[in-house]
Amino acid sequence: MRRPIPLLLALCLSLSAAAAERLQKFADLDVHYSAFNSGFLQPEIASAAGIVRGKTQGVLNISVLKSGKARPVTIKAQVRNNLGQVRALSFREVREGEAIYYLSQFPFDKETLHFKVDIQSGGGPLNSFEFDQEFFPDE
Repeated sequence: MRRPIPLLLALCLSLSAAAAERLQKFADLDVHYSAFNSGFLQPEIASAAGIVRGKTQGVLNISVLKSGKARPVTIKAQVRNNLGQVRALSFREVREGEAIYYLSQFPFDKETLHFKVDIQSGGGPLNSFEFDQEFFPDE
């Protein structure tokens, strides 16, 4: 049942318009990230990736490339809601062939969430970025 995981990456990339897949550049690192409602995933793909689907469950997907090749990194992130409540995010590394990506889940209501992400590759510098994403529960 390991086969659907590349489909997760393909699905995350294909959701780019709806889920606002984005790119952040740091020197020689390209950080691709997207945040989306877990309900966008097909049940078998979510299950294979260890993601719990739910009306108010979001997913943050991050992958890092250096010279076009996936790189393992250390990620620390947090999400803040409109009330100022902060939640630390924990990531699970997923490796499939040469692809490496990091997944984290978080709850949400109908709201705009503010994400702060810190990424470090090897002994390199700490790179940080922030972004906002609006979320709507599935109906």
